Amino acid sequence: MAFEGLASKLQGTLKKLRGKGKLSEKDIKTAMREVKLALLEADVNYKVVRNFIKSVSEKCLGEEVLKSLTPAQQVIKIVNEELTDLMGKSESSIEYSKDGITVMMLVGLQGAGKTTMCGKLALDLRKKKKKPLLVACDIYRPAAIKQLQVVGKQIDIPVFSMGDKVSAVDISKGAIEYAKNNDLNVVIIDTAGRLQIDEDLMGELKDIKKAVNPNEIMLVVDSMTGQDAVNVAESFNNQIDITGVILTKLDGDTRGGAALSIRAMTGKPIKFVGIGEKMNDFQVFYPDRMASRILGMGDVLSLIEKAQQAIDKDEAKQLGERMLNKEFNLQDFLDIMQQTKKLGPISKLIEMMPGIPGIDTKALSGVDISKGEKELKVKESIIRSMTLKERRNPSIISGSSSRKKRIAAGSGTSIQQVNRLLKDFDKIKKLMKQFNGMGNKKMFKKGMFGKLPF
Repeated sequence: MAFEGLASKLQGTLKKLRGKGKLSEKDIKTAMREVKLALLEADVNYKVVRNFIKSVSEKCLGEEVLKSLTPAQQVIKIVNEELTDLMGKSESSIEYSKDGITVMMLVGLQGAGKTTMCGKLALDLRKKKKKPLLVACDIYRPAAIKQLQVVGKQIDIPVFSMGDKVSAVDISKGAIEYAKNNDLNVVIIDTAGRLQIDEDLMGELKDIKKAVNPNEIMLVVDSMTGQDAVNVAESFNNQIDITGVILTKLDGDTRGGAALSIRAMTGKPIKFVGIGEKMNDFQVFYPDRMASRILGMGDVLSLIEKAQQAIDKDEAKQLGERMLNKEFNLQDFLDIMQQTKKLGPISKLIEMMPGIPGIDTKALSGVDISKGEKELKVKESIIRSMTLKERRNPSIISGSSSRKKRIAAGSGTSIQQVNRLLKDFDKIKKLMKQFNGMGNKKMFKKGMFGKLPF
């Protein structure tokens, strides 16, 4: 989980303040020392930590906070605002060309995930009704062109290449002409990386920049490298003036130092983050939402957006209606599980939920959650082992030991597990009947599927 260590320590420190009622200057100073240590252990740049603590302390020691009826809540509000400000206040959008083609250069060192990130960015833009073109300008790394072509084929997005014997500058120019002639409106250039920053690398990037005048130059950095990521960002920014940063592997960065330092050290925003290995594991970076997650306040807006993107509204509407009448069956139950799976692992969804007092969120993301996910897979396997007739009319299974035996064998489970599924399903149907009888259809539908137009 991103920021796991930092989140745990900050939440622990602020929880101590909540238990005190009135706060003294000594309480604030003690808390700020703990916050400072937490940030340093998270590999946040020392200068950034020093300025952050100074700013938070000055605001927390004000009369308005110390004499407030809820001083601890005021402190949490200040820390949340300062964290948000540290990471950029609000999300930073892409600068699209007002007329013509938007050109984006993705730059960075080898191993940061630049080529994969080109694909993720292109896929995200296509969801936003853009027509992207991937451009293979890494003519040095063996199989780099082939890798981009594989990525493009995987997500069904065209890739422009002229081989590895033509200069990166000429390939970039050729790509823009190709885009013009093929009604494509976003060009994403995958540039060459190096094991370390050198003059040749920067010289080529400057030449490409001069030749195509890109709207965006986004630096791709591995968030797990901590302060090294910040140093790389400073070097690239000083030499080619980047417009923003894409952080990869944020889901594996338990410290979060890069995300909390880059904006302050470079003045350039984090625009996107990679949060997994799949092509869909890509998000706009929202500083306010990330600050809320770090402080255990959850990220409900991202969760809602994720659901809106993943769940088919028409299908959700049909399922909601069927759940409230006698037509609801195991096929519908299977469809609901499939819709839920589109949202991703339960452990990742839990990270977006607001903190619940007394609940150990670390435990939630561990054994208990994995057990629940395994149970869902077992249920799905059992239902898939049934015939369509059995799914639509589960009652024919209840009195037939031969059907249960066949279903258990086909799903690699036991008859007891089949019985448990049928029992659970009966409970759900009874619950739906209660809602229907109470006249709560509208309320239930909104609770299950959000604010849909039905």
